Amino acid sequence: MPKDRTIYVCEQCGQESLKWVGRCQVCGMWNTFKPLTISETKPKQSHIQGLKESVPIPVGQIDVDCEPRIDLRDKELNRVLGGGLVPGSLVLIGGEPGIGKSTLILQTILQCDQIRTLYVSGEESTRQIKLRADRIVAQTSNTNNTLILCETDLDQIFHQISNINPQLVVIDSIQTLTTDKTDSSPGSLTQVRDCATRLLRFAKDSHTPVILVGHITKEGFIAGPKVLEHIVDTVLQFEGDKHYFYRVLRSIKNRFGSTAELGIYEMQQNGLRAVNNPSELLLSNLCESMSGISISSAIEGVRPLLIETQGLVTPAAYGVPQRSATGFDIRRMNMLLAVLEKRIGFKLAQKDVFLNIAGGLRVTDPGIDLSVICSVLSSNVDTPIDTNICMAGEVGLSGEIRPIHRIEQRISEAEKIGFKRIIVPQNNLQNIDKTKYNIEIISVRKVEEALHILFG
Repeated sequence: MPKDRTIYVCEQCGQESLKWVGRCQVCGMWNTFKPLTISETKPKQSHIQGLKESVPIPVGQIDVDCEPRIDLRDKELNRVLGGGLVPGSLVLIGGEPGIGKSTLILQTILQCDQIRTLYVSGEESTRQIKLRADRIVAQTSNTNNTLILCETDLDQIFHQISNINPQLVVIDSIQTLTTDKTDSSPGSLTQVRDCATRLLRFAKDSHTPVILVGHITKEGFIAGPKVLEHIVDTVLQFEGDKHYFYRVLRSIKNRFGSTAELGIYEMQQNGLRAVNNPSELLLSNLCESMSGISISSAIEGVRPLLIETQGLVTPAAYGVPQRSATGFDIRRMNMLLAVLEKRIGFKLAQKDVFLNIAGGLRVTDPGIDLSVICSVLSSNVDTPIDTNICMAGEVGLSGEIRPIHRIEQRISEAEKIGFKRIIVPQNNLQNIDKTKYNIEIISVRKVEEALHILFG
């Protein structure tokens, strides 16, 4: 008879090894190899009704128009998914404990009452879920298509799916599921991988979308083997600072759309509210000007955002200068500080520099480079920047302002919020008609020109 064998898998990158090693040779992490039992016997097929044997189909005969995306009645969630939920897809949502993953999923399925949904919870009781549902939706007695099941045995879940035949299945969470075909504890690498594989087979064969809720580790990675992220079609990260009311839903992997999209929510007592115009909420709207604050027009996915960049420069108290950045890449900030010192001539080697993106956002758009340099210099010379001016531009190593993408959307967003002037790269204005905007557009080629406009 074939016997089971044990291999070791890295939790961070999924690297496999026949024996345990202390340090992964691929990702370099220590003590991340965990045992994984592989069964040599062929697993039995699931007893789900309606599953058919897979046969080869010519690519020209595959019809994709017959199954449109499912509208979840949430503009932010639909945007991050790429236009809606694809039938037969497997979606994984991860986030810190208490960030609002279960609240987001529950309020979404309560809004989509026309879809017959099976909500499987392995962590909460039916009473707890009902209390949260009453807090989110005032009338939950009419939501007859939302079915709650508190179960952790995957075979029992499949049995209920056969009886109910739902249009959407939600698993909260994948780390609590177990299957008798795997002899290990819940949440182990073997259990998580086998349960996710069986759910993937069910989703693809029955064309029923499945949403998984996953835990994350203290380092910020989704708990379980890295192969879990390879199995699913879409990985969404629900993040945010608990000290703020805003939550950001970011796409890490998406086989059906772009990974540059993000959705912004505001945590309220009755659930999560989608923020349609985040630019007005992310700005502090101070009545008086303060040094070290500049406004940048950034692009996240297809959405333009006006982001407030805060810089603080102080003399180094202990001899060794500190460099700290919140919401921005620290390595890119060091590069911009080197450009500011080498090309502009401002000496910052003996000063502490702190940078913060207001609102708890994490921005990767290179178009805010000019705003970062201006906020740092504004704090260094203790001179405020005019509150009616914003900027957008990528800074090169030679101090030039490089062109950026979607400049028209950035200008339109600044005009809509009420700014009077905007500084943009000169190369972006070759085919743009300035007369159609009610905002003064100032073009610059180098950092020196932008600083001369702001500080004289």
